[in-house]
Parts: sequence; structure tokens; C-alpha cells
Amino acid sequence: MTEQLANLIAASLAFVGTHFALSHPFRAGLVKRLGQPGFMGLYSVVALVTFGWMVLAFRALPMVEVPLWDGTRDVAWVLSSVVMLMAAVLFAGSFQGNPALPDPRAKELARKDPHGVFKVTRHPMMWSFALWSVSHVLVSPTPRVLVLSGAMAFLALVGARLQDSKKLAAMGANWESWERRTSFLPRLTVLPAVGLVPWLGGFALWLGATWLHVMLVGIPAGIWRWL
Repeated sequence: MTEQLANLIAASLAFVGTHFALSHPFRAGLVKRLGQPGFMGLYSVVALVTFGWMVLAFRALPMVEVPLWDGTRDVAWVLSSVVMLMAAVLFAGSFQGNPALPDPRAKELARKDPHGVFKVTRHPMMWSFALWSVSHVLVSPTPRVLVLSGAMAFLALVGARLQDSKKLAAMGANWESWERRTSFLPRLTVLPAVGLVPWLGGFALWLGATWLHVMLVGIPAGIWRWL
């Protein structure tokens, strides 16, 4: 293991570890001591610093690394593009009546029948991050991408599980009912029927993000790879 890769692993552990620590075991005590605004300020600073460290460590590693498989083939890019589109649709639809987001109507939203992307999973935003990670590993299975993408997927999915416990404690029967009527694991076969708004929003997000990809990373992605 190189020193640069070890630095990326350390940064990723710091980003994920501080997120979990501040979101769960230390949160109540810090909010009591600092107040909600003070806690959110501390949380934001720690998140920005550790995320910045992770990004810098990632960029310090050479782009030319030995991949686990050939991600340059068209089949890998097609699969990656499809997975990224699914992630974009889930993310775009996750803002429509999501009881997991901070909202004074959360209990009321949890009592409603699952709609849109919540027919796929009750954690569409978290799964969008996990699918983003899968999309990148498919076409760039190098050590630095595996570490970064693995950290993001782990944070998203373990965070989603912890969020279930937190919401159950806060919302009781309302969240328990929501859990019974929704799925943690995504039922992707339902995705085509989530409605027009998530698909329009997701498609626009996917087009924009893949168009910016070549400017930010220097590699064309999505349909722009073939245009």
C-alpha cells in the first residue's frame, strides 16, 4: 500500500466516522451544550474539513492505476450510465413528501401510502448515493475509486439503517407503519412506474451531471461519451 492510498483510507475513515459519531452517540450531548445552531455549525465544519481531506487525498493519487477489470469497454459504460440514471431518478424523487427528511409534517407523511420513488425504497436518497458509487466502480475499478466509492456507499446504507432506528424512536407507530409498507432494499423493477416528475427531474439531473463530468474530471460520461 502506498502512502497516498493510506492517506485516502484515513481521510475516508475520518469522514465516515465523524459523520456517524456526530449524528448518533455524540449528538444529544453536543446539542445540549452548544444548542442546535452551534451543533449544526460544528457538524458542518467537521464534514467540510474531512470531506475536503478526502477529495485532496483522492486527487493526490495517480489516475493511471491498475484496474481490477477493463472499465473502458462500452458495456461497462452502458451499465454505468443506466445505474447513474436510476440514481438520479431516485435522488430527484426523494424530495417529494419524504418523512425521513426534517419536516414538521413528517408523521403525517409517514401515514400516507407510499408514492413515487418510495414505492422502490423508503431511502431513495441514500440508495442514490450507493448507486452513484456502483456506477463509478463499474468503469474505474482502481484502488482510489474503490476506497472513495466504498466509503460513500457504506455511509449511505449504514446511515439509512441507523436512520430507521432513529425515526422509529422519534415517530413510533407512524414510522413503524411506514417501514411495513415500504422496502429498505430497492425494488428496481418498480422504478419505471414512479411517475413523471421523478423521471423528468432525474433525467435532467443525469444529463447535466454527465455533461459537466468531462469538464470536472476530463472524462466524457453518459450519452456524451458517444456523441
